[in-house]
Amino acid sequence: MIAELSHDSSVTIEHPHIEVTGSKSESNRLLILQALFPQIEIENLSNSDDTQLLQQAIKDRDSKLIDIHHAGTAMRFLTAYFSAQQGRNVVLTGSERMKQRPVSLLVDALRKLGAKIDYRGEESYPPLQITGTTLRSGEIEIAAGTSSQYISALLLIAPSLSNGLKIRMQGMVTSRPYIEMTCQLLKQLGCTVIFSENYISVDPLDKPEESRFTVESDWSSASYFYSLVALSEGLSVTLKNYKKESLQGDSHLVRIYEKLGVETRFDAASTSISLTKKDVTLPKLLELDLAKTPDIAQTIAVSCFGLGIGCKLSGLHTLKIKETDRLVALQTELQKLGAMVEITDNMLQLSPSEAIKSGITIKTYNDHRMAMAFAPLALKQNILIEDPEVVSKSFPSFWEAMTAVGIKYEIKR
Repeated sequence: MIAELSHDSSVTIEHPHIEVTGSKSESNRLLILQALFPQIEIENLSNSDDTQLLQQAIKDRDSKLIDIHHAGTAMRFLTAYFSAQQGRNVVLTGSERMKQRPVSLLVDALRKLGAKIDYRGEESYPPLQITGTTLRSGEIEIAAGTSSQYISALLLIAPSLSNGLKIRMQGMVTSRPYIEMTCQLLKQLGCTVIFSENYISVDPLDKPEESRFTVESDWSSASYFYSLVALSEGLSVTLKNYKKESLQGDSHLVRIYEKLGVETRFDAASTSISLTKKDVTLPKLLELDLAKTPDIAQTIAVSCFGLGIGCKLSGLHTLKIKETDRLVALQTELQKLGAMVEITDNMLQLSPSEAIKSGITIKTYNDHRMAMAFAPLALKQNILIEDPEVVSKSFPSFWEAMTAVGIKYEIKR
């Protein structure tokens, strides 16, 4: 299936109000906490595939085989959760790509706490045979430069351990805002949490102090609207359920896209943001360290290409172990459109471009962010997106939202 995207500039779109699904990151963390503390109620839960798969896996108390497909967060969080479920015996597996994504750092850390986990296939990779048991409390060390989800998975089960958990993170901490998000949710729950540099301590918790949580809308998903406004001639969009003081690291979009001509106005009363195109002198080269916010790298790279400016994005080492190798995928698809792109293991450099090739088909590699990051280019040239349904992984109503902002969407079979 292929979606053909185009833009009819003769059609005037009034200032649209878009509802973005709840944050996948917040939702998935809260679902694990709810499973451990059933008193918790969650509002505005994400309707993404990843969140639904995680929710189904938690509710399914009988199956011996749990398949989470492409959901990397679910794989990491459920590995820790099932390990701590006394008497539960389950094989946790996923897609072929998931079986190529390492999980040994988390497994080794859980084994130090007494977890019973075996590899059913290649060493260090899913599928995993997990026999739930009562885990020990204590202090563990874990390398922090590969994935923040390993640390968050451990933190989420920490308050259910008899004496809590202490974690010493070795080396550079990648995607730190996601770990901070986990710690903040634990604090809101009533946990005593100490987070200092490379050390985190979580005390045990008997009963939650806070039992009702409202999930903020997803800032990663907001990035595609920032890109649309930046590439537009004068588009304004309002996105609902966003906070100025956000737990999500990707809220750095506000400052980043100021440089690309997007003004953000917060309305505290309606908890919404309005994005407006403004006149700015664009930088010839946008240089950013995205080690804390790697999920918005694809959007930013495509925005810069569409604006005809260069960018140098660093801190991207985690992109190689996502749904696809996102650095290679970005380079390949941008080059098809006429871009000049160089990559290393943790950096992407895009040279300024004067033209965008029309009618190019963008391959998505089973990666939702590839489809959504490239879609805003339809404001500049007609493009085609392979496997458009992949967006359901994080933003099921994405194409309806694109229609609302003036992108024509037609399926070609």
